[in-house]
Amino acid sequence: MGFDLPEALRSLKPQKHAGTLERRRDGDLPWVADEPAIGGALFLDTSVYLDVLQGRSPVEVDTLLTYRLCHHSVVCLSELTHAFGRLDPKHASTKTVLETVAATIEDIPDHRLHAPDAAIWGQAGMLAGLLFRLSNLPKGEGHERRFINDALVFLQARQLGASVLTGNVRDFDFLTQIVPTGRIVLYRNLPGQRSS
Repeated sequence: MGFDLPEALRSLKPQKHAGTLERRRDGDLPWVADEPAIGGALFLDTSVYLDVLQGRSPVEVDTLLTYRLCHHSVVCLSELTHAFGRLDPKHASTKTVLETVAATIEDIPDHRLHAPDAAIWGQAGMLAGLLFRLSNLPKGEGHERRFINDALVFLQARQLGASVLTGNVRDFDFLTQIVPTGRIVLYRNLPGQRSS
């Protein structure tokens, strides 16, 4: 499938968005604690992998991961494999960390790992630019690149009819304000929280 710029512009209408996005109140957002164990498919954001691996995922997240159909993005795969190049091989914990990440990656079923197509990539660029402009964040601090990955995951989930499960509350709140047809399930870790 190719990229249809006029269609993407009609769909996202980036020129119609103005002002600054404000994070909604917690009570106006969809939280994991309000989700039934049995329900629709989930699309995992990178925060989920990291929080589960570090024992910081809330019990409700662990429950959803047990009972729900979970889909995965090559975008998150890339963020996970980044550790193999970034971590210092001489550091004492690197080998253990990389073994854990490798085991996590090997557990992802091939038929549930999705790559964005050209249409999603094109829309994600537009959506990330819009998110950056409406967020009023400073340039040159890496936000734009991070927003591309968030937009890719968000749009892939939307394409599959799944909800993004994420601990990235602010960015995904903003994405659903811009594209209300996308679905998210949010969670927040408490300091020092360990899942069982």
